[in-house]
Amino acid sequence: MGVVVIASINGLGFLVTLVFWALVFFKKLVPPPGDLVNLSERANAATTRGFMIGDIVWSAPLLLIAVLGLWRLRPWGWTAAQMVNILWCFSMTVVWVRDAYTMLSPGGLIFFPFVPVAIWATYYLWKRRRLFWDPEAK
Repeated sequence: MGVVVIASINGLGFLVTLVFWALVFFKKLVPPPGDLVNLSERANAATTRGFMIGDIVWSAPLLLIAVLGLWRLRPWGWTAAQMVNILWCFSMTVVWVRDAYTMLSPGGLIFFPFVPVAIWATYYLWKRRRLFWDPEAK
């Protein structure tokens, strides 16, 4: 049951990630860093763009791999899910620290709920790793 919940939440995370960054990119919610003169504004826009690229290159594919692999109880799904859990914790830590010195960002609000889930999922998947790695445990 827990694996189904984790796979479903990762599927939601995949969709939310793609929609969020599509809105940021296509609605031009963050100006290109090169268009800005103020160094701190340029750095903030570049950081946001870096997160967008990182999420599209790493997070979204890993979320999709985790969903598919968790549904099939495959070791590569378990591994991808654990990698995604760490990415949620890492990236949101950076966002929270940035937001603490500036203002609360939409990404900070939207993606916050995935962190407690990621912490729980890390522990849950570790305790049930035999489901993925031991064919006789299924």
